[in-house]
Amino acid sequence: MMAAPALTTAAARAGLAPWALFAGVIAAAGLPIYIHAPKFYVDTYGVGLGALGVMLFALRLIDVVQDPLLGWLSERAVAWRGALVAGSILLMAVSMVGLFAVTPPIAPLWWFALVLTVLFSAFSFLTITFYAEGVRKAVELGEGGHVRLAGWRETGSLVGVSLAALAPTVLGFVMAEPFAGFALGFAVAALAAGWAMRREWSVRAVAPGGTAVAGFRTVLADGLARRLLWLALINALPVAVTSTLFLFFVESRLGAPELAGPYLLLFFLSAAVTSGGWSALALHHGARQVLLAGMGLAIVSFVFAAGLGTGDLWAFAAICVASGAALGADMTLLPAMFARRMAVIAPGAALGFGLWGLVSKLSLALAAATVLPLLQAAGFVSGQTNGPEALWALTLAYAVVPCVLKLAALALLAATPMSEEGR
Repeated sequence: MMAAPALTTAAARAGLAPWALFAGVIAAAGLPIYIHAPKFYVDTYGVGLGALGVMLFALRLIDVVQDPLLGWLSERAVAWRGALVAGSILLMAVSMVGLFAVTPPIAPLWWFALVLTVLFSAFSFLTITFYAEGVRKAVELGEGGHVRLAGWRETGSLVGVSLAALAPTVLGFVMAEPFAGFALGFAVAALAAGWAMRREWSVRAVAPGGTAVAGFRTVLADGLARRLLWLALINALPVAVTSTLFLFFVESRLGAPELAGPYLLLFFLSAAVTSGGWSALALHHGARQVLLAGMGLAIVSFVFAAGLGTGDLWAFAAICVASGAALGADMTLLPAMFARRMAVIAPGAALGFGLWGLVSKLSLALAAATVLPLLQAAGFVSGQTNGPEALWALTLAYAVVPCVLKLAALALLAATPMSEEGR
């Protein structure tokens, strides 16, 4: 009598490979853009750090309105979800090519803004819809489904981030325009992922009644959901800051620009390799307790990074491994905790993930809008010899500030009681 449920669960679990692939493509269009794009436009087109920081922040202000509305659209237009996803994939692929493979036909800063607006709009809709659909899939998987799905999904995300982070460096050995090659490769991968996920999107009837405002109120009125959204913002800020400054730190503080690609690969592969372990630990010890341990590991990594100087290459490699492992915990467990709560208070989930996407990207915007102009004000110049004060400003921004922010996130999570059922 138990065979049928077991087979059902096994069949559902076996269908998670497309989810990992799709997650990888979305992830490749997120964090790596904040790693590569600013330095690419500074080095290739001479755009100023301060101007880029302000522009990135301005673009994220669009998300303050856009992401919640995209969540509402995803939830209300569920009958057309597959078509909307296909269109968004196409827009994201074309935008990536425009960002890295097309010489700006207008002022580079404004081309940067225009293309990123389209890219991040498509990215937002796909992320919101993908995570909302994951709530349904997790229920299909049965007990522990949210954590199991998160293990597959976030491992795929981290592999995608790893490949996207390393690709321009590897392609640089065989191509004169490595970023153009990266953009074209991404476009192909995006179309393949869209095809693999084509049967996964819900086609149930549109839910009757309700407005976007009412849906947001449902989520924001819940104390635990509200606390998790704040936690997502504060916890993402350290990674946002270090991601924005990673290439500058490796080049100017460590004096090893040629190792930026390998270091990024080491960081993201460490996150990918450990994400399954974090997921397994969470199933036995609880997501909250395991996430607290991951945050502690991140704090230790930032402390050691603050003491690095020119030539400390092996030490930084060890920090990449440790901080990457900590990122694996963040990316696997925190979204699973939020998804579990959405399943309790807002089963449609897309509105909730519209807010989730907003706070996640807001962290990247705040990082770019603050640390880049401050570095420029401190006299830091990319690709040139910098004095002790400018280098100390870089270290302060890259390691000390993220350490303080991570401590704040750990304290907030420690003060957030929640059961493993999301209540």
